[in-house]
Amino acid sequence: MKKSQEYAWKILPELLNTEGISGNCGKIVELMEKKLKALKAKYEITHKGGVIIKLKGKDNSKVRVLTAHADTLGGMVKKIGGDGRVFIVPVGGVSPFSVEGEYVTVETVSGKRYRGTVVHNNPSAHVNASLSKEERSFENVSVRLDEKVKSAADVKKLGIGVGDYCYFDPRVEVTKSGFIKSRHLDDKAGVAALFGAVEYFARTKDIPAYETWFYISVAEETGNGTVSKLPQNCFELIAVDMGALGNGQTSDEYTVSICAKDSTGPFDYELRKKIVGIAEKNKIPYKVDIYPMYGSDAAAALRTGIDARHMLFGPGVDASHSFERLHRDSLNSTTALTVKYILEK
Repeated sequence: MKKSQEYAWKILPELLNTEGISGNCGKIVELMEKKLKALKAKYEITHKGGVIIKLKGKDNSKVRVLTAHADTLGGMVKKIGGDGRVFIVPVGGVSPFSVEGEYVTVETVSGKRYRGTVVHNNPSAHVNASLSKEERSFENVSVRLDEKVKSAADVKKLGIGVGDYCYFDPRVEVTKSGFIKSRHLDDKAGVAALFGAVEYFARTKDIPAYETWFYISVAEETGNGTVSKLPQNCFELIAVDMGALGNGQTSDEYTVSICAKDSTGPFDYELRKKIVGIAEKNKIPYKVDIYPMYGSDAAAALRTGIDARHMLFGPGVDASHSFERLHRDSLNSTTALTVKYILEK
């Protein structure tokens, strides 16, 4: 198990540093393909761009699906201002205050890339007396390009136009104390945990209790993740996604968070008890929690009408959808619970 946990921890910074906004995940999918080929794991790419890894089990009459999402939050060019500022709209649940001051890359449809910064439209405290009091919106913050542009025409000459993607720098930092600080730990940490499980079964040749699919979706942040190509004989579906930390929450950065209920409703009670039992049996540190403003691939899958029990667990991530942070202990616990669950009848 330790090797699989080390593998998950090792690949996480690489996943975080690879771009992939909902609807535009080609680069992160290429990286995952490279990792899967190195592990000699069999996989397929869906038409939507998701990745499915399939493992045969001792019982192949029904299927367990574990899903995580590789897509992240981002921005898209909405309009170009007369002074050369580029205005964006969010892709996924991005708040303007969480990205103000962030360095970004704007990528044109032809592949040209330009650097910039998300700043207030009148950002100088020496000029704008109300700067600190103004409520932030995507109308009064915009991308200041690091190019000599003074007009909308100047920007358009660069090839930048409406619909171009805007990537926020992840700013990955691994600390000696065992933390990773970065944007987009939601849900690349979950992807790392699933890849840790893939590494475990590739290396040990252990056989899952049931046929098992690892489904990496690429549109969860926009509510359209694991909703296609699900096996009709799926009987259990687990989303491995971040645990939501904050005031009133029981989850923390050092355990695996097991979700009892999110904003879509309660998860399957019997499956939750089963997963808690597996954690206790294997002495895996965990916390049970409720995520009040949260949706996942598990809930999206249920909307397709699939007849399966569903649950969610994952590493505790601080400051979700902002400057996120994760501790290695939590990722280790999530990877361990994933593997033990797959082995359990």
